[in-house]
Amino acid sequence: MAANLSASVAAAAQERNLPALVVGVLLIVVIICGNLLVCLSVLTEKALKTTTNYFIVSLAVADLMLAVLVLPLFVYSEFQDGVWTLSTAVCDYLMTMDVMLCTASIFNLCAISIDRFIAVLIPLNYNRKHVDLRQAVLLSATWILALAVASPIMFGINNVPARDPGECKLENGDYVLYSSVCSFFIPCPIMLLLYCGMFRGLRRWEEARKAKLRNSIQACRKLQEAAATLPPLASLPPPLPPIIEKEPTETLDEMSGLPSPDPAFPSSEYKDAPVAAVQLRRDQIRKRAKINSRERKAMKVLPVVVGAFLFCWTPFFVLHALRARCLDCHIPAALMSVVTWLGYVNSALNPVIYTIFNTEFRNLFKKLLHNSCA
Repeated sequence: MAANLSASVAAAAQERNLPALVVGVLLIVVIICGNLLVCLSVLTEKALKTTTNYFIVSLAVADLMLAVLVLPLFVYSEFQDGVWTLSTAVCDYLMTMDVMLCTASIFNLCAISIDRFIAVLIPLNYNRKHVDLRQAVLLSATWILALAVASPIMFGINNVPARDPGECKLENGDYVLYSSVCSFFIPCPIMLLLYCGMFRGLRRWEEARKAKLRNSIQACRKLQEAAATLPPLASLPPPLPPIIEKEPTETLDEMSGLPSPDPAFPSSEYKDAPVAAVQLRRDQIRKRAKINSRERKAMKVLPVVVGAFLFCWTPFFVLHALRARCLDCHIPAALMSVVTWLGYVNSALNPVIYTIFNTEFRNLFKKLLHNSCA
């Protein structure tokens, strides 16, 4: 009896996946800490309160919710070696939140690409400091559409006949294809096309800016040369007095009461007018160059974020859709587990990307970590 009990305990211990538990707990901690730093940096630092960073905060919130609401149950399932021991209602909750938050992540990335496209190609209509109506609609639409994609699970589409309660997955193959297309296969090409258009627009913008800069420098030199060749006011003849047919004494008396006529070109304004025009032009060029530099910084970080997302989630969605449509295809459970883990790792990568590629985020992360440690 004791031998049978010890054998069953040993068998149960062998079914536990301890590496998955350790890796899962570490992943949850990293995702929560990293994305909290992103949110706190944007909310506490005035320089980071830009519309693009508000979209990044929305993406960080999706990753935070994934770490808090989805990953603990997923890690528990992996710790049980893929065997689902909880109720089907909890499984449906897990599937709903998983689909919604992964969809919200990619929709946020898509919204960021739309926002960047407008900022680069229609800069005069873009508000960099405050969230306007268009950007508020984009932010709201990402979450509303993500909820709409996941809503069929809440309405019972996962309750199919002969459902295996020991496995937690999406049961309806048509819904798997629908959610994969809506969440991944439609937004990703849109993002890539928008970024290609943005890079082409930035290249044309850079060429036009250099041409305008050359023309402005030439114009400034011509103005400076013209200003240097203009004669000083002292060399100009004085204005003639008015000729009035009156007695000389009356004329002199009236002229003595008249104010002295102002020169047509005051000396200081006359000399400084070309210089002021040159300075104004330089200020305009400097402002445009600053905006262009800001856009280049944003364009340096965001494609890396999109590339990391595609690298992490493409294998999952391809295999996910293939398993749903190709019933004769055998996809090992271990492979599905690996690609699912790879997708969740993406939630921990974004703060690392911001730290590496964005100086402002890196400095704020160091400041927040130093203050918390102190």
